[in-house]
Amino acid sequence: MTYREALRETLREAMRRDDDVFLIGEEIGVFEGSYKITAGLLAEFGDKRVRDTPIAEEGFVGAAVGAAMLGLRPVVEIMTINFSLLALDQIVNHAAKIYGMFGGQTSVPMVIRTPGGGGQQLAATHSQNIELYYAFVPGLKVVAPSTPADARALLRAAIEDDDPVLFLENLALYNTKGEVPDDLPPAEIGKAAITRAGTDITLIGYSRMATIATQVAQRLSEESGISAEVIDLRSLRPLDRDTIVASVRRTGCAVVAEDDWLTYGIGAEVAATISDGAFDYLDAPVRRVAAAEVPLPYAKTLEQIALPSAESLYTATLETLAAVGRRR
Repeated sequence: MTYREALRETLREAMRRDDDVFLIGEEIGVFEGSYKITAGLLAEFGDKRVRDTPIAEEGFVGAAVGAAMLGLRPVVEIMTINFSLLALDQIVNHAAKIYGMFGGQTSVPMVIRTPGGGGQQLAATHSQNIELYYAFVPGLKVVAPSTPADARALLRAAIEDDDPVLFLENLALYNTKGEVPDDLPPAEIGKAAITRAGTDITLIGYSRMATIATQVAQRLSEESGISAEVIDLRSLRPLDRDTIVASVRRTGCAVVAEDDWLTYGIGAEVAATISDGAFDYLDAPVRRVAAAEVPLPYAKTLEQIALPSAESLYTATLETLAAVGRRR
């Protein structure tokens, strides 16, 4: 099924299984969602459990925080992660902190689903990858599935979790397809996946860049005989540092690919993790591939130049290996 269908079916199953699960957000009911993730759910569950809201992110995210504190399990849809900035106070100062500030007397079991990413010609204020804002905050969990199977497994885990979870989607992934087993269990939040084993270099990514890393690893194998190991982070907070470090200790080289900006990005934290845990095993500095540090242009040609690509990751990988004499 597609990534989009995996999300929809997981929401449907969660709502059938637990009456406390409800959906809230802009245009998710009558319009069936801007990306049709919630298509058919209003007809099946009614407007008490599929709640259309005004364009007021701070208001409906705040309402969801309150509902979660009282025992419900809201799944919030924010139209894009860019608009989550309007609810930053509710997410960072309330959802993330209530459990700790009240000594564990109440939890906030809510999910905030929101897509991001460029490549759709939506211009600078609608194409950002600002997950770093949230991965930075203790009290939140932040996950970023790259495949339909992971979308299903991680969304199940997020809905069942008693902590607030920011669930990151990428607009470029909605129509991608993959096998999704019927009996797929919830994923373990905080556990990365080694999606391809290798011995020469470790490629690390999440969301869209994890799928691109897999494509690049395949190309490296076919064209140069290079064995690249691929890690899909899946979870940005908590971050699976053990899997990252163990892989780089085996391969001795690493390239981190991300859709956000280079400075202060997720890749910087991954690189620091490698430095802390695998420095003596490195044969070359950790390379990072990220978006150009500009507001994303609207023009298609400029947008594509600004975004990280399979070609830029491929080139960075070959340059890293050439620096240590491993390029074949």
